[in-house]
Amino acid sequence: MTSQEHAPQNGLAAQAAHGSDHALTDPRAAHAAQAAHGSDHALTDPRAAHAAHGLDAHQPGPHAHQPGPNPSLPGSQASLPAPHVSLTDPLAPHDSDGMHDALALLRPAPAAADRRPYADASDPGRPTGQGNETSQPAAPAGDPESTPAGAGPAPAAAPSPASPSAVAPHRATTWPEARAVAARAGRGSAREAVAVPLAEALGRVLAGPLVALTDLPSFDTSAMDGWVVAGPGPWEPRQDDSVLAGHAPTEPLADGAAVRIATGARIPQDATAVIRREHSRIDAAGRLHALRDVVPGQDIRPRAQECRTGDPLLPAGSVVSPAVLGLAAAAGYDELLTAGRPRVEVLVLGDELLTEGLPHDGLIRDALGPMLGPWLRALGADVIAVRRVGDTADALHEAVTGSGADLVVTTGGTAAGPVDHVHPVLRRAGAELLVDGVKVRPGHPMLLARLTDGRHLVGLPGNPLAAVSGLLTLAAPLLRALAARPEPEPYRVPVHEEVQGHPYDTRLVPVSHRRGGVLPLRYNGPAMLRGIAAADGLAVVPPGGARPGDELEILDLPWSAGSATSTGPAEGVCFT
Repeated sequence: MTSQEHAPQNGLAAQAAHGSDHALTDPRAAHAAQAAHGSDHALTDPRAAHAAHGLDAHQPGPHAHQPGPNPSLPGSQASLPAPHVSLTDPLAPHDSDGMHDALALLRPAPAAADRRPYADASDPGRPTGQGNETSQPAAPAGDPESTPAGAGPAPAAAPSPASPSAVAPHRATTWPEARAVAARAGRGSAREAVAVPLAEALGRVLAGPLVALTDLPSFDTSAMDGWVVAGPGPWEPRQDDSVLAGHAPTEPLADGAAVRIATGARIPQDATAVIRREHSRIDAAGRLHALRDVVPGQDIRPRAQECRTGDPLLPAGSVVSPAVLGLAAAAGYDELLTAGRPRVEVLVLGDELLTEGLPHDGLIRDALGPMLGPWLRALGADVIAVRRVGDTADALHEAVTGSGADLVVTTGGTAAGPVDHVHPVLRRAGAELLVDGVKVRPGHPMLLARLTDGRHLVGLPGNPLAAVSGLLTLAAPLLRALAARPEPEPYRVPVHEEVQGHPYDTRLVPVSHRRGGVLPLRYNGPAMLRGIAAADGLAVVPPGGARPGDELEILDLPWSAGSATSTGPAEGVCFT
């Protein structure tokens, strides 16, 4: 889990979340560290529990005692009250993805920067003007957070360029703009079109229009089993003859004659109509009678009823579904010209990850490795590898610069912890940051970079649901553009229950379709997958939240069949 994911937005929490030495000596920072990293103590220590729920310990709530002096806490003039916080609040499951820390994040965020190259030589591990998302400007003179107990106001001092406080606050991009930047980044970078056999075309995108190579049907055919007749009845059946599908045409049919015919068989020359078997009878003299009026041309599929040679059947950009495969085969195709799939390599970071067995001794199972490959394939990517990379800058640099993929996806390491190497490695590789942090919860430490050779890298947070958020925010629009896939039509549906919102960030919340709307699902914390595993999509919750009946934009999952607007297979489904 990244240190940025839950860190409360105050100076002590920033020390705790980012490994400051003060976190080891200042009790307040220690409590914030417990909260930020999910320590068991956060459930037993009231102050840590308070921080874990994202309530600023210095902001008295409705149940909090007024703070008083506490000399045991250096650098503070107020005690940390023990709040009355219910850990079984029924709203908690809907608010467990870092929303509690939102109450401490009420300062408006700076404007986003669209693109930022790495060029700050004074800071080898951070791009120009970039700091931790929890970094704050230097405290003003007289600020109790920066003034020791009993001391008067201190004059403001200009920080040195290399000091952490000299780094500008993190400039995250808004969620809609981040998606737009990702889509723009992929335009003009699509791979060359490739002709593939029909058996390999499922899930690909047509590089050009699908044009009929033949008339459909290519000759007049029978729509039913029965009798093909010529002229008015009654008719004399040819008992020793029949017309079967796939056989060469028989001789012309004379007036007053009838012959048995199978569905799909070619209609003999000079025939008038087809009489269904159940609508006919043969009298004692052996003559055929119709039980209903016969209309010329009935139950005959005329040549070119569906299309003529050269007619456009589907436009370029259409996703090849099973139905498209059938249409292409019927229209005479053996292979299809499709857009090249972007090649993707997934680099799973984290020495604490296990690939099998149960968690033990501080090690946990890797949830992202098994999940991201199929998910990226469903988004239209050709996943060439999913591999583990050691938690060293050199190992990550070698993997990123040596990859032959069009898109490299990393998991974790996008914050500023001791083993968060993504930013330093991108700087070392001369990459250009297009998105560095997004105003979305969960997953705000995500990033998008363009490497020097034109390839791209998407850095996902290490928490599973936060990684899904990054996947849908940055990777999906980028891959759609690279694969020339159509943009899904956005739609909105009402939400049945209240959804708590972040003060100024977008939230992505797992939902399921219910009764013409969506129902928010529980277990939606950044480290949880239980909610998304049962979801049909993610609701885009604006800052401030949503009330019952509010209409929210829905991001359907690639394999979801529960879309409120879908009338066919989900866009982009492909697991091959």
